[in-house]
Amino acid sequence: IEEVNQTVVSEFILLGLCDAWELQAFLLLLFPLLYLITILGNNFTVLLIISDLHLHSPMYFLLANLSFIDFCLSSVITPKMITDFLKEHKTISFGGCMCQIFFGHFFGGSEMVLLVLMAYDCYVAICKPLHYSSIMNKQMCIWLVMTSWITGFVHSISQLAIIIKLPFCGPRELDSFFCDIPLVIKLACMDTYILEKLINADSGVLATTCFILLLISYTYILLIVCHQSKDGASKALSTCTAHITVVVLFFGPCIFIYLCPLGITWVDKFLAVFYAVITPLLNPAIYTLRNKEIKIAIKRL
Repeated sequence: IEEVNQTVVSEFILLGLCDAWELQAFLLLLFPLLYLITILGNNFTVLLIISDLHLHSPMYFLLANLSFIDFCLSSVITPKMITDFLKEHKTISFGGCMCQIFFGHFFGGSEMVLLVLMAYDCYVAICKPLHYSSIMNKQMCIWLVMTSWITGFVHSISQLAIIIKLPFCGPRELDSFFCDIPLVIKLACMDTYILEKLINADSGVLATTCFILLLISYTYILLIVCHQSKDGASKALSTCTAHITVVVLFFGPCIFIYLCPLGITWVDKFLAVFYAVITPLLNPAIYTLRNKEIKIAIKRL
């Protein structure tokens, strides 16, 4: 048996978001501000819903969970990216890289499913208002949230189980600002073509399935209400607009990163920033600024 001397990779080199120091200095000022707003916005939403008894309903229970997931998802990537702006040589340990992959897909997968469940809540509230309280009871709400977390965990652990066993012994440069599977798997010391397709299909199918379910759900909701009354259609459109906006902002980058990768580095980086930094920032703003009950609850503080 021929033995080949292989040096096991203990860390990866991150090439970062950009090369220009002037742009990095600007981003060093911008991203901490965006991250602070994300933390404050999402945590404020969670605390407001917990503390205000008027918001103790299924819709706001799901919204609180969405805000918590957004806070966690942003925290997986953004702090490391910010501190790396201060470093000339950006590295991440093998363990840290695997953690980013696991938690990124865990929270990302959980949010995908949670958005589908929020669409279901919206459907029951608008299309079956008389049965809403019996269908969306406390046990159902807890079960729905647990389903989103379990799905995210199973999705993430299945991805990690494949990549963590791969041999990494040669190149260790990642042309990105964080670890993600499509880039890391290319550094393995073996032919990973089939594994790449399998892993991308895993993430892509999850994202596409949830996205299609959401489109069908909201289209069905609007069609039903439009046949009932114009006032109802207007109210339903207002209720669904915030949900649809979040869905497009969240799923758009995911689908292009995993299912239909463009292979253009700057585009991939832009989509990753949008997915990890911008969307968690916009979610609380989209939901709270358009919601009368949230605004009233803020005034009661």
